[in-house]
Amino acid sequence: MKFGYVLPETGSLAYLGPPQIEAMKYAISLINKDGGVLGKQLPAPVGGDEADDQALANQAADRVLAAGVNAIIGAAASGMSLAIIDKVTGAGVAQCSGSNTAPTFTGYKDNGLYFRTAPSDALQGPVLADQVISDGHSQVAITARADDYGKGLADATAKALQNGGATVVLNETYDPKATDFNATVQNIVAKKPDAVVIVAFEEGKQIIQGLIEAGLTPQKVGMYGADGLRNADLGKLVSPKDPSKLAGFKGTAPASADNPDFLKNLKTFAPSLKEVQFAPQVYDCVNILALAAEQAKSTKADDFKKYVNGITKDGDKCTSFADCKKLIDEGKDVDYDGASGPLDFTDAGEPGSASIEVYEFDKTGALKTLRTVQSKPAS
Repeated sequence: MKFGYVLPETGSLAYLGPPQIEAMKYAISLINKDGGVLGKQLPAPVGGDEADDQALANQAADRVLAAGVNAIIGAAASGMSLAIIDKVTGAGVAQCSGSNTAPTFTGYKDNGLYFRTAPSDALQGPVLADQVISDGHSQVAITARADDYGKGLADATAKALQNGGATVVLNETYDPKATDFNATVQNIVAKKPDAVVIVAFEEGKQIIQGLIEAGLTPQKVGMYGADGLRNADLGKLVSPKDPSKLAGFKGTAPASADNPDFLKNLKTFAPSLKEVQFAPQVYDCVNILALAAEQAKSTKADDFKKYVNGITKDGDKCTSFADCKKLIDEGKDVDYDGASGPLDFTDAGEPGSASIEVYEFDKTGALKTLRTVQSKPAS
């Protein structure tokens, strides 16, 4: 079995590349330690850079596919995955992302070959909205990247805010490639909100800076982000000389299970790793696909794709490739609970429920986790 990846090595999400790439390599190392897949060692993964650019992501996918992989991990950004998904699944190759959250993927026609271990923003939006409302805010402005991730999470949050009794005074998107976000900031200020939700990647720091300069600081109005802004260095990025300006900024992100052993072992494997966001989810992607190949007794994605969802539910519980493989060898069905927690995939090949972290930047501008909330689809 041969894995490849299309993940960010450059661009605005470059800080999310190392945890995902190293988690993938770590998972492969453990699989090989246990004898590989179907008795054969897995080669080193073939890498490509999504680079926050659809054309470059496509070129990366071409190179990785040309290497004859059975599965691709990535992309990190929903928009980059949507740029390559038809190419990847059309080639009969499985794709699994540990960080795609756009609701678009749930009903996407992907030949049953696309999977994700990150939950849909349809599950994150209500948690973000609930936090805004529980903090006492009722007049909310939302600004979001003009891509599937931004629009999907903004709309899920807006719907939940309205259902909770809040008024959405603004819900607009911006061009993430813009060099000036003054118009976005002015549109928010003009609506006189008591809370602002910013669905952004690193470019969001410029919007936050503009709002602070206009007097809408996280201490005067509610200011919220999501997983794209969950960066331990955000305080320094917004205000290098005074990270405390970000104090009170809150947000949500897909949470990992409280799994200190996994994180400790990952950092032993990759000592230089600083950020670990989405590492558990990528680790689970690799294990799920490898176990599906074991169950199908084939490394061809078209053969093992029908086993992937079942690996995550309705069987004997196991938490590692080695333990699950042992059960499969005994002819049993397995229920893999991974480093990111129970997955219980739906028919769409994605988590049926989600652990969502609520985070905050404290008075020094340091990132802290407030709590973790379980979220399930609205019935």
